[in-house]
Amino acid sequence: MEESDYIIVGGGSSGCVMAERLSENPMTKVLMIERGRNDFHPWIHIPAAFFKILKSGRDIKNYVAAPSEAMAGRPTIVPTGKVIGGGSSVNAMLYVRGQSEDYDNWAQLGAKGWSYNDCLPVFRDLENNELYSNDYHGSTGDLHVSEPKFKHPLSEAFVAAAQETGIPFNPDFNGAVQEGVGFYQTTTHNGRRWSAAQAFLRKAEKRPNLKIMKNTSVTKLTFDGTRATGVMLESGPKIKARSEVVMCAGAFETPRLLQLSGIGNAQDLRDLGIDVISDLPGVGENYQDHLESTVQGETIDPISNYRHDKGLRAAMHMLQYLTTRKGLLTSNVCETGGFIDVSDAGIPDLQFHVLPSMVAGLDRPAIEAHGVSIGQCFLRPKSRGSYKIRSADPTKKPVFISGALTDKHDVDLLMRGVRKSIEILDAPALAKYIKRRHMPAPDVENDDAALEEYVRKTAKTLFHPSCTVKMGADSDRMACLDSELRVRGVQGLRVCDASAMPALISGNTNAPTMMIAERAARFILGKDTIATQSA
Repeated sequence: MEESDYIIVGGGSSGCVMAERLSENPMTKVLMIERGRNDFHPWIHIPAAFFKILKSGRDIKNYVAAPSEAMAGRPTIVPTGKVIGGGSSVNAMLYVRGQSEDYDNWAQLGAKGWSYNDCLPVFRDLENNELYSNDYHGSTGDLHVSEPKFKHPLSEAFVAAAQETGIPFNPDFNGAVQEGVGFYQTTTHNGRRWSAAQAFLRKAEKRPNLKIMKNTSVTKLTFDGTRATGVMLESGPKIKARSEVVMCAGAFETPRLLQLSGIGNAQDLRDLGIDVISDLPGVGENYQDHLESTVQGETIDPISNYRHDKGLRAAMHMLQYLTTRKGLLTSNVCETGGFIDVSDAGIPDLQFHVLPSMVAGLDRPAIEAHGVSIGQCFLRPKSRGSYKIRSADPTKKPVFISGALTDKHDVDLLMRGVRKSIEILDAPALAKYIKRRHMPAPDVENDDAALEEYVRKTAKTLFHPSCTVKMGADSDRMACLDSELRVRGVQGLRVCDASAMPALISGNTNAPTMMIAERAARFILGKDTIATQSA
């Protein structure tokens, strides 16, 4: 039987961080297992090309929840990265940490040692920011964070128009204050995507003590009593972990594998004929995601990104990119956005993602016209879903209930956001470019019932699945992990991806996921400890 000191299940954002950190010691043998292929396709590394990855389905796995009444009879479709680097290899590269209150809330929910003051130094250590080096930003870490190299006129017009409606300009969403509009910083470097694979795995993958298995699926974890001893592969072999198994498979695959291995709701597992290792009813529960609805305007002139990926235009953009590392292809497309408080929460509860093109949802046909899209998403959803296995057979798809828009609070936020986005679209700086509003239809914003129907028919995921194996206090039966990310009731097993979040943070999830993995590596290596929390 093959053996390693550590087995990392998943080669995404958290797995890449973990592989680099654990393999720094040449005497430690580390194995990382990723079900996807290598991240060598050129579309991955050209920032503006990430839409082509999503459209083609290349290096993507879609998780599809059953149609629900709350979503006007539509399914919820959540794409995730199935490639080395995971989501960081296929996302829009926005570097957003969330609000300080998010992490203080984690601590209040029972995740001791995870307050903002605990997490901020780790964010700074990871970061290599090309513009800032201060109390909020680092400039010597592995993760390059850059200012935009390209600013589309429609993106600039949005920022000006939002200010005309009373929203302040904010040059740094990760600084002292999140509220405001501006340009996003991105995980890019010299005009290329700077994924977790680029930041962490590239310097580690040539180490002889790190082995990376690609295109390989794990079917379950193995145990000796309550101690995790390794993994079983789909191809048959078992691999032994002398020290720990580290789950970095994401908010869907991590709870699935735990349940298949006997960790989850004891009664549910027994009903499926699975021997119970640890009764943790929270595994697969507490699912959360960000959803957005959009306001879209058709432009007077053909100035948007529509069809710039076709024919001669595409060839010219590629030539400019290859020779100068400048131009449209250096853009992450979602260049601008911001954060506002639409319900007097005292902190932002809504985020904008703005695209200089009109974009349909994954369940809708493409929009064949030039335009601009203002997407608004709620930041701290109250709706909850689940991801639970239905069989002991690992080839059977689990039951995915997204819970999207089942809490009216989330719908109300999107309705307010749509109204604010219409106000921005109509503001002078942006209105001068607009021929007509493409969606929603005229006057929908003046009818609550019609606007709610619009939100339920158009809301779509922002690809931030999380919270399905949450950490928390001993007293919370739904908390699956202690504050050092150890799985309760067993030994030698941790969860170090977005599923560990107790609650979804107020923003894009890639940067926080890497922070979680960095802290987990420090716990494993004895460089950090949280003594106040018991296993």
